[in-house]
Order: sequence, then C-alpha cells, then structure tokens
Amino acid sequence: MADKSAKSPRNGKSHQLFMGVDGGGTKTHIALMNHAGKVKCEGFAGPSNPLRVGVETAVDNILKAVNEARDQDGVSRGDIVAATLGLAGVRRADLRQRVRESFIKRIGVKNVLVLTDAEIALYATTLGKSGLVVIAGTGSVCLGKNDAGKIAISGGWGPLAGDEGGGVGIARDALHAVAKASDGRGMQTELSERASEYFRASGPENLIVAIYSPQVDNSRIAGFARLVVESALDGDKIAVNILKDAGRELGIAAVAVITKLKLQDRKVPIGCVGGIFKAGEILTKPMLETVRKVAPNAFLTEPLMPPAHAAAMMAMRNVSNSNNGGR
Repeated sequence: MADKSAKSPRNGKSHQLFMGVDGGGTKTHIALMNHAGKVKCEGFAGPSNPLRVGVETAVDNILKAVNEARDQDGVSRGDIVAATLGLAGVRRADLRQRVRESFIKRIGVKNVLVLTDAEIALYATTLGKSGLVVIAGTGSVCLGKNDAGKIAISGGWGPLAGDEGGGVGIARDALHAVAKASDGRGMQTELSERASEYFRASGPENLIVAIYSPQVDNSRIAGFARLVVESALDGDKIAVNILKDAGRELGIAAVAVITKLKLQDRKVPIGCVGGIFKAGEILTKPMLETVRKVAPNAFLTEPLMPPAHAAAMMAMRNVSNSNNGGR
C-alpha cells in the first residue's frame, strides 16, 4: 500500500492545509485548516512543552497528533503548506529555533512559526486586537497587547518559580494542606482521601513516598488539580480556599500586564483558557475582583475559538503576508 505522506497534491488551493498547534505540559492539540478557514481534521497527543520534555519528545508528540488527524481525513503531509506552533516553555529564542529546525527536518514544511502558547491563545481571544489572555492549565501565564502593538507578559515561570493559579500551583497547595492535616497542623479535608487515591498511596501518611516517586512528574502532579476542583465544587472548605487564592493570583498576573500596557481605563477583554477555569466562579470571582480594583471596566471572556484553530489561522495569515510581500 502506498504511503499517503508520499503524495504531494499541492497543485491548487483546494489541497492547501494550514497547521495550528497548541502544545502544553499535559497535551498537544493540532488542527488542519483549509484555505476557506474550515478545520478539516484535528489530532491530540501527549505534552509538547520542550522545556519540560525536551525538543525531540515535543516534536514527536506534535507529529503523533498530526498522524492522528491524517488518519481521520486521509490527508497527506504534502498538503500542509504552513504551520504555527504555539507551545508552552518556548520564551527563549534559541529553544524556539531548535524546535523549528527539528520540526522542519521531520515534516518537510518550510513556512513554520514557533510562538508561545499564550500568543496563540491571545489571538484566539482578540484576533489581533487589544486585550489579555490568562492561561491556567498545567502552569499559568498572562499575556496582553495594547493598540500600539506593545506586548507584556506575567507568569510563565514554571513549577519551581511560578505556576501560581495553574494546575501545578493548585496541586502543590493542596498537598501542603494534606500534609498539615495528616500531621495535625491544619484542618481536616477530603483532599487527603482524594490525594491518596490519585497518587496510589495506602493513606495520607504514605503520600510522602508516592509523590516523590520518579514516575511522578509535573504533569502528573498538575493532574491532581482536577480533584481539587471537584472537592471545591463539593464544598470542601480547604479546596475552596485554595481555588480562591488561585483566582487572586491569576488576577494579580492580569493586573501586572494591564498596568504595563496602561489599559487601566479601557474596557479590556481577558480571555480565560485552560482546564482550571472549569472551577467556575469559585476561581473567576476573586480573579475579576482583583482585576477590577485596577481596571474597573475589564471583563472575563472565553476565546472565540480553540487556540489550535487560532494558530492555524495565523499560519494562513503568515502565508498570505508572504505572498503579498509582507504587506
């Protein structure tokens, strides 16, 4: 049987596909969009934050997601004419370049742009206009842009120096609470039982062995945040307080960006992206209260499209700009 990837039907617009990638510390989402702006197929795979998993593993997972998408629709790699990769952990220019070179070498697409996941999420929220996006997934980061095109960022420091309000930060605070409850230094919480089950420990007193196992990485720790959200929605006071604190931290990050961009008096949209926002008002109410102390007209919103779709649109725009001499 002939390999579909060997075909190269690039002889017309109808065969051109634009690839968008949204890659984080837990999963990768790719979308292939045609010239009419319709998403033809999508794929998913494991994490593609190169700072956490390495460049080659990140590119491996991107390609796995591409292959999953191709299997759905029978498209060829040769149909892909441009790609925008929006990845967590690529704030350093040298790391972006290494990812770009590896991706080009392995997939053959020459028109490739590597951005942060926050940049594609911001485009998904504002379509290039003034505004902010707050990402709270495995980690946390806030990115904003004003009418003059100035960009500002807050957060994105990773599990050791940051991730407040993100999955790792929330899980870390929850484990602190469980440790204190186990020792008698803090209030009892249903998080103790949930943590024991999630990390496969026989009880809270044995969590110390489970959480420091070599198999427990940041992605696994961040996954515990989902159970913190569930406990908060069930009314556990400790879990509720953890999420309220997380909301305030995300609000502080947004305030820092708003201040840098001088958007205090604007009706600025703040896109909310990431699984942590499934907590709802427990998280978003203190977040918005914190923001409105500085920017009273700011408001929270959902992105207009998934970030992977926005990245595909950016790839298409990049080709159009190239064809028009950058105009």
